[in-house]
Order: sequence, then C-alpha cells, then structure tokens
Amino acid sequence: MTLAQAAPPAPPAAPAASPRKAARAAAPDSPEGFVDRYLTHLKDERNASAHTIKAYSEDLGAFLNFLEGRKECARFPHRIDRLVVRAFLADQSAKQLGKRSIARRLAGLRGIYKFLLKRKLVERSPLDGIRNPKLGRALPKFLNERDVARLLDAIQGTRWFDARDRAMLELCYGAGVRVSELVGVNLEDMDLDRGLLRVRGKGKKERLLPMGGSAVRAMAGWLLRRPEAAAMRPNAPAASRAGHAPVFANKWGTRLDVRSVRRLLRKRLGEAGLPLNATPHTLRHSYATHLLDRGADLRSVQELLGHSSLSTTQVYTHLTPSRLKEIYAKAHPKA
Repeated sequence: MTLAQAAPPAPPAAPAASPRKAARAAAPDSPEGFVDRYLTHLKDERNASAHTIKAYSEDLGAFLNFLEGRKECARFPHRIDRLVVRAFLADQSAKQLGKRSIARRLAGLRGIYKFLLKRKLVERSPLDGIRNPKLGRALPKFLNERDVARLLDAIQGTRWFDARDRAMLELCYGAGVRVSELVGVNLEDMDLDRGLLRVRGKGKKERLLPMGGSAVRAMAGWLLRRPEAAAMRPNAPAASRAGHAPVFANKWGTRLDVRSVRRLLRKRLGEAGLPLNATPHTLRHSYATHLLDRGADLRSVQELLGHSSLSTTQVYTHLTPSRLKEIYAKAHPKA
C-alpha cells in the first residue's frame, strides 16, 4: 500500500460564507460603532467638512438617545422600522425642534442607512416612504452695493490687521467665497498677476475664481504686510513663503479660523455704522445678487458659487424683481 493510498480522505471544504454573512461578521458590535464607522466614511471617503461631520454626529446621537430612552438601543440598526422613525420625529417635534432641523435629522438617518445598505450591513432602510417636512424657502439676506462700499471704505487704518481685514472682506465680496474657503486659502492658491484664486469647496472640490481689481489690489497690499502678523515668531506660518502657508493669519501668526472671521466682520460692521447681523455668508449672497442684478446668467453664477445644483442658485432670482421687470420690459412684445 502506498502512502497516498494509506492517507485518510481530505475533509470536505467548508462552504464559502455569503457576502452578506461576511459583512455581518465584520459589523461593529454596538450602535455607537455603526455611527462611528459611518462618520469615518464621511471623513475619509466622502471628504466631508468638519461642520458636516459634527452635524451628522449630533443628529445620529439624538436618535440613539431617543432609542436609549425607550430601552430599544439593541434594535439599531437592523430592527428599526418606520414606526420607530416616526416616533422619533414626533418626539423631536414635541421638543420644539424646527422643520429644518428635523429634515436634517432625517438626512443623517438616510445617510447612514444608505451607507449600511451599500456595505450589506442591513437588508433594508426604515426611511423608505418617509418624507421630509415641507419647508418654506428662506430668502438669503444681502447688502446693497452702497452698504458694501460703506463697509469696505470704513477700513482705513494703517495697522497690519487693517490691511488684512480689508483684503479679507474684499475677497469675500469680490470672489463670493465661503468663509471656510477663505480661511483655507494658501499662498500657492493665488495668482495676482492673472487675478485668479483657487479655492476648495464642499467635498474638497476645487474651482478657479476671478477676484476683481479691488480684491487684487487689497490682496497685494496685505501680502506686503503679512509678515508683520508673525511679529517676533520666525517659525510662525505668517513668516513662511512656502506655497502651503496660510494667506490670512491672526496675531499669533497662525491661520485664521471661521469664528475669528465672523467676529472681525462684526467689528467692522459696527465701525461702518451698519447692522451687526450680517455674516461672511451675507457678503457671498450680496456677490451673487449683484451679479444677477447686472445681467449675469444663472449658470455662470452657479459655477462661480460652486453650487452642484442650479436650484440652489435659483433662490437669488427672487431677490432681483427690479432686474426681472427691466428684462421683461425690454424683451416681451406686450410689455
């Protein structure tokens, strides 16, 4: 008898696990684990902003707190049904949460279940058939051209931060950038000779924007003064001329943050004798409104603003009735 003949027969191979079972085996072992995995996906794979991740974390945290109060956390995510989701929405409404906040709660839940379905971690979404509350569309606030000029012309100081603030606000209005895009601008993103600025918008999407003559002049003046923000700190980012160094710096020579920009704008509004409720986004709204008032087409404004959907840009058409009447009067045969 040969060795091959003497060897016992090999045991039958175990059947391969199905993709769904394999996914379940690798699933988190707690409700918080599912949420953490989704938030990590938003950050690492979707390039979501810190603001978006924070908002979704709060929304999903509110849902888990609701389940905890009902002693039903163990049901998440596999055994949640529409009745549970509707009870959650009723609970949020009873707590005087606004329609927009409730819609955002639903967006967070839809997002995580879409992610879990794609990863085969659940078999269905309890959000199917649930509609968002109807929202009235709020018209964005904006400054008229006279008030914008008044705000910018009021910055007449000779200190380095006067030059910075003038350049910063000229850029907000002259290029229509979001405040998060503004603080993220690096030296390598600016081409003053061509009057162009590269910004990174939502989802880290890049776009190239014209700055306008006033913004270019203000930026050129600020860049000459920028090293003064570093003071006696030679290693501060404001002292660097490297391409990745921040354009806008604070008194410590480090990159300005969003909150600081809002605070500085409020200060400059007060000095100009203007209402203090305007925000950096108000300047962006003003930029879009004034472009449309002066004849820019909606598609071009959409590209400049970095809107993924034209419907988002269309809200600005409601702000310019005088311009619409003028076009009607010139173009319609019965006008």
